Amino acid sequence: MESLSLTESTYYILLCLHEPQHGYGIMQETAYLSKGRVKLAAGTLYGALVAMIEKGWIIQLPYGDNERKKEYKLTAQGIAVLRNEIRRLEELVDNGHKVLGGEL
Repeated sequence: MESLSLTESTYYILLCLHEPQHGYGIMQETAYLSKGRVKLAAGTLYGALVAMIEKGWIIQLPYGDNERKKEYKLTAQGIAVLRNEIRRLEELVDNGHKVLGGEL
């Protein structure tokens, strides 16, 4: 798998889909995890969800006629993308610690 650098929004969306989740839940969990620093607007979120479905990173779960909320879930490819991003971020932090040492 090629090395990607995810946007922060994409990273949090994928992270929030560790369990099936609907759009509003993704928005809430992203705000919670980022301590309010990352706020997803509905248009941004749903555009990102469509793009991630097209890339095969997530799927939309089937829902009945009486259900209003669409839920999404990570695919195996999405999990791999998320794991690669976590490794990339860990490398960035490790290199920062190596260079700055105890100066942090």
